[in-house]
Amino acid sequence: MRVSDVLAIRNLSKSFGKVKAVDNVNFTIGDEFFAFLGPSGSGKTTTLRMTAGLEVPDSGSILLEDEDITNLPPEKRNINTVFQNYALFPHMNVFENVAFGLKRKKIDNRTINKEVSKFLEMVGLSDKAKRMPRQLSGGEKQRIALIRALINKPKVLLLDEPLGALDLKIRQKLAIDLVNIREQVNISFVYVTHDQTEALTMADRIAVMDKGRVIQIGEPKELYENPNSSFAANFIGNTNILKGTVAEKKGDYYRVDIPGFTSRVWGLPTSTCSGAFQTGNEVDVSIRPEKISITKKNPVSENQNVFSGRVEEMIYVGPSTEFLVKLNNGYMFRVFAQNISPDSEIWNIKWDDDVYLYWRFDKTLLLSE
Repeated sequence: MRVSDVLAIRNLSKSFGKVKAVDNVNFTIGDEFFAFLGPSGSGKTTTLRMTAGLEVPDSGSILLEDEDITNLPPEKRNINTVFQNYALFPHMNVFENVAFGLKRKKIDNRTINKEVSKFLEMVGLSDKAKRMPRQLSGGEKQRIALIRALINKPKVLLLDEPLGALDLKIRQKLAIDLVNIREQVNISFVYVTHDQTEALTMADRIAVMDKGRVIQIGEPKELYENPNSSFAANFIGNTNILKGTVAEKKGDYYRVDIPGFTSRVWGLPTSTCSGAFQTGNEVDVSIRPEKISITKKNPVSENQNVFSGRVEEMIYVGPSTEFLVKLNNGYMFRVFAQNISPDSEIWNIKWDDDVYLYWRFDKTLLLSE
């Protein structure tokens, strides 16, 4: 968790020709695992490269523990970077690769041996010290690249999609390892990824980026449950998005008229958008697939939105079944239902069945367009 601000980015901008890659980005990072999440071209890697000193910003500043490092070369920043392609020295064995930075600092051999042994043990590769990089698996290479960057004890470690080239199971294992290693070394990690699962799994906080701007920053649960826009809702997890107009307010809830819907949808603004709605405002309505229940029987409830439709597609994925339901007005809704028991009603739902979808008012999120 954050203790104090280690890294501060202020009004950072960068263009390549007419393309605004990073547009007035601001954020601070403390003692934490911080992730940049966004699609290709969102500006996350350019922001990381400017932080590392590999790109020069057009404007703005980068502060490391209150020291302005904007114009310092990479080797003077006390910030290290791990890339997807490992960047290990092919002519050096594992021990020599890990020890490289310490030797450049002219650290004595006894200390080097002790530190390298400690870090190799940390990642479970003590028995690979004499191996050459070509003799390692992809996961092993990435672990070596990681501890080589950490052994010099930088203030911040930047990681540019380091797991992208690895198989799924290895990625999942290394994701857990990264979190555990960060806790041991007590160094701020800044992680760039387009993979929402990686970000949600590892990060203490996430910055969602799009078109060079930071859309929202928050803890994983906050971003998922309280997105501030349709983009954030769509990029963090899956959601069903409808567009409508605020018709009335009743207590904490708003009624939204949606073209094609004979029934009105009731919902709550997210905490990030509260107070932003008035009658006549156009809004986006977000309903997460796992918040929706599916049944063949008409549910009766005063506090739930209920709509009927037909199952167009269903996919069994082990722990859950994914349904694609075409509502009677033509809208397509995605529903995730847990396969809790063979006695559950969802086991009796088949393709082309007529079904009802229902969800609580407070699970309907209203977002500013």
